[in-house]
Amino acid sequence: MGYPFTLDDVAFLRSPAGGAALGVAAGLALTEASRLSDVDTVRRAVGPRNAAAVLETAVLRRRAASKLDGADGWLFTGDALQQASAWPVAAHRASRLAAMAGLAGLDVHDVTCSVGVDLAALGAVARRAVGSDMDAVRLAMAAHNLRSSSVALVRADALRPVSRGTVVFADPARRDGLGRRRWRSSDFTPSLDDLATVYSGRPLVVKSAPGMDFASAPWASEVELVSLDGDVREACLWSAPLATAGVRRRATVLSTSGPQWTITDADADPSDCRVRAPGQWLVNPDGAVVRAGLVRQYGAAHGLGQLDERIAYLTGDAPPPGVRAFRILEYGHYSEKELRGVLHRVDGGTLEILVRGLDVDPNALRPRLRLRGSTAYTVVLTRIGRTPTAFICRPERQ
Repeated sequence: MGYPFTLDDVAFLRSPAGGAALGVAAGLALTEASRLSDVDTVRRAVGPRNAAAVLETAVLRRRAASKLDGADGWLFTGDALQQASAWPVAAHRASRLAAMAGLAGLDVHDVTCSVGVDLAALGAVARRAVGSDMDAVRLAMAAHNLRSSSVALVRADALRPVSRGTVVFADPARRDGLGRRRWRSSDFTPSLDDLATVYSGRPLVVKSAPGMDFASAPWASEVELVSLDGDVREACLWSAPLATAGVRRRATVLSTSGPQWTITDADADPSDCRVRAPGQWLVNPDGAVVRAGLVRQYGAAHGLGQLDERIAYLTGDAPPPGVRAFRILEYGHYSEKELRGVLHRVDGGTLEILVRGLDVDPNALRPRLRLRGSTAYTVVLTRIGRTPTAFICRPERQ
């Protein structure tokens, strides 16, 4: 659950003494092995009363570095950091909203602003930006984090509107203890149904879990799945005033080291992606494409076919540019014995195992193959029709 920050903690952390203490903590190892010495160092610097808040903040800032540029100056709670959008994802959403607003300018209200990560991105492109939250501690942290911006902050319930004429953005929390992989609209706090009812008629965009059952939110005219560096980060639900005409599903693929791209259900005719025999290459579409249900559109757009109509692997003789594709060296019927024999024959050593459509645990399989060779391969295990199939591949970046 993490350290339970109080308003007094936030006030101390924002003070000159707190800033100095955080500077001391930033230079510590902050590992499990160094815990006792780190605690002792910070307690000597600030006393026992504030040591826990200082140490927790130093740890959270270090964790936040992978999500947020400039995280070394921010304040977080553990739960707020876990739920916060990665900065490139928040910036993408804000840019899309700003483009929709055009010359009229973007007026936006983040009704669940927490410590302000999404609000910072929105405030950077908006004409006017407001953030609200019921958690006084998180609002105090947001005031610190956004101190150099012109956004307004107010304590308010997301289901009791305190603004008019704005685009509404919400990032509701997932309810604790459900343990689900498939989320429904009612599994969030506030629920997506309540948000849609309260803000009916207003432009509404809601960040959601990528594993959500989107049929449970019929008010969402467009569902966008967003990935960053190969990991699916979120789903974004866009109400009718904000959705792109003719688009129900969109996959947006972001990268910190390359260009971003997007594909929608209006970009290609899925019937042009037919089941075909394996070609020279095997392509595993980005997770956002798979979660958005756009595998066939993606395949059609790039001249690829499916290995099996129920499996998300694609194949062809030329992979799309900028993706990690797998050059097929050989393939055939999969059994553990047959695979072991093939890998021994081709001097298999280091092995990446990808599985889709078969009940195989790569971590359990790898040691049973007893590889002694020196050549690295990627093995893709799947099925074509009812036939379990193994592909021996060389991964390449196009």
